[in-house]
Amino acid sequence: MKVMILAAGLGTRLRPLTLEKPKPLVEVGGKPLIVHHLEKLSESGFEDIVINHAWLGEKLVSALGKGSHWGLNIEYSAESEPLETGGGVFKALPLLGDDPFLLINGDAYTDYAFDSLPELSEALAHLVLVDNPEFKTTGDFSLNERGLVQASGQNKLTFSGLSVLSPELFAECKSGAFKLAPLLIGAMASSKVTGEHYSGLWTDVGTVERLQSLEEYLKQSRAI
Repeated sequence: MKVMILAAGLGTRLRPLTLEKPKPLVEVGGKPLIVHHLEKLSESGFEDIVINHAWLGEKLVSALGKGSHWGLNIEYSAESEPLETGGGVFKALPLLGDDPFLLINGDAYTDYAFDSLPELSEALAHLVLVDNPEFKTTGDFSLNERGLVQASGQNKLTFSGLSVLSPELFAECKSGAFKLAPLLIGAMASSKVTGEHYSGLWTDVGTVERLQSLEEYLKQSRAI
């Protein structure tokens, strides 16, 4: 299974750290955020990685190269204009191929075991949902007793950004900027989205405060 890492965001909430480097290269625990992903992906047996980029993207390419340091094959999807998540994935589909692929947010940190994600059968997507973090009290989607993700319902959880997607999800899309959520919600209406509730470590490293909190957590973890 190929992997796409979303790395094209401006990282405005992480300024001044992102004034001279793209958000995925901001360090935590002694290494860039995206390197944590690359190491785990390599350890989990993944090989082919696609990374989209925009803001200071050349620095990302320079830092990661073709991925040989981690035993990976990295290809890049450059974006000259903001495409949002859906548009960014759609642009990268020629690099991802015809089979379902793993999608990861480049600015998230998790200890989720990537190799435990299921293969898609009838579904168009499989989403990893997490408990609602302190900075987000309202969830995104609910998970029913059949393992299907729904846009409505009680006890909504937060979409972690970690998912397995089928290229078929984008069958009716056209080039340009668009969000991923409406595509997922449309597939949910047809019972085509499965999911799971992950209760382990996950955080969206979207602000300096969250970055500092994660840094402190990792320091304490290493001290134990």
